[in-house]
Amino acid sequence: MNVLLDAQEQEVLRAVALFLENECPPTVARISEDGYSGISHALWRKFADLGWLTLCLPEDVGGQALPLTYIGLLLEEVGKVIAPLPVHSTMATALVIEKHGSAAQRAMLRRVGTGDLILAYAVTEASGVWEPGAIAMTGRCEGDAIVLSGAKHFVDGFTVAGMALVAFRLVDDTRGTDELRAIMVDTKTPGLSVTPLRPMARDGQFTVAFDQVRVPAANVIGAGPRAVHDLMNYAAVFMTSQMQGAARHAMMLAVDHVNQREAFDQPIGAFQAIQHMAADMMNGVDGSQLLAREAIWRLSRGLPADAEVSQAKSFANEHCLMVCRSAQQMFGGMGFITICDINLWFRRVASWSLRCGTTYEHRKRLAAILLDQGGPVRLDQAPSALATEDA
Repeated sequence: MNVLLDAQEQEVLRAVALFLENECPPTVARISEDGYSGISHALWRKFADLGWLTLCLPEDVGGQALPLTYIGLLLEEVGKVIAPLPVHSTMATALVIEKHGSAAQRAMLRRVGTGDLILAYAVTEASGVWEPGAIAMTGRCEGDAIVLSGAKHFVDGFTVAGMALVAFRLVDDTRGTDELRAIMVDTKTPGLSVTPLRPMARDGQFTVAFDQVRVPAANVIGAGPRAVHDLMNYAAVFMTSQMQGAARHAMMLAVDHVNQREAFDQPIGAFQAIQHMAADMMNGVDGSQLLAREAIWRLSRGLPADAEVSQAKSFANEHCLMVCRSAQQMFGGMGFITICDINLWFRRVASWSLRCGTTYEHRKRLAAILLDQGGPVRLDQAPSALATEDA
């Protein structure tokens, strides 16, 4: 992987950064926190009209077929301004549809590219554990339908999404088996009940209960457990990109502050203790960025990336949160009150660090991958972790 961006990537990054800096000041995030959905529809419309949602979609649905690394760049900038946009959930779900969906399912990606269709995914259940083995929602075949029963928790943007990718277990009572599957569910399907949650980020999360919800069997995504596995990888690594973008901006806000705030007739940034904190913060955001970009690059190339995804998310969970905590400390007491903007970035990163896999969960998966190799541990030869559900 080339760690330096090429000219086209730099151009896209600058364009997205300029747009979001102009269109999404902190007041936009604050206003979205008071809303039900946690989304700015006006900002989403402008974002989609510029064509950025089509960057990595296939050409046959109006996309530009660029590498997945461009999604990582988008999410770095979305995180930087904590934009209330459902880019993360929409892109993670769209990639699963593109890779494993039927022709009819792939056709909906054209509406995704235009911004007319927002997608959500529903994986996490009451335990909060981000592992295939924790998925307990059941689905049973009844004629040409799948009947879903159970509940999903911490679902991002469900009320603004038109379709949601739901992970469940297809139960066959006659054979006494169940198999992990994914299915596209219309968010207006009868039998769904939605309860808003109030996470630290205040960014529109919901509990969605399925009471004998009938969904056409044709909505099942192909590839069985592989579709769920890929969704969880995409969601985790894209969340990492978003986290490190937010953490980097929090660091820059803090650095600007310590260069202006004076004590003993000099900027407090001149004190060595502050400089040590800033150096650790830079290492944290740069490390998170490099790990996320490598994992996305491997996913884009179709290379095994389970180890890299878990490396990136576990590292970012700790270090991006450390960066935001340090930024608050640099601001002093006012960094801990809600009217100070740095508080917005801390709350987002703190909440995101618990989504799509905690540090413990990803290190547990990484350990399983490494121990399964046999012989000397080599990260670049790590096998797929798809089998962890059956282990």
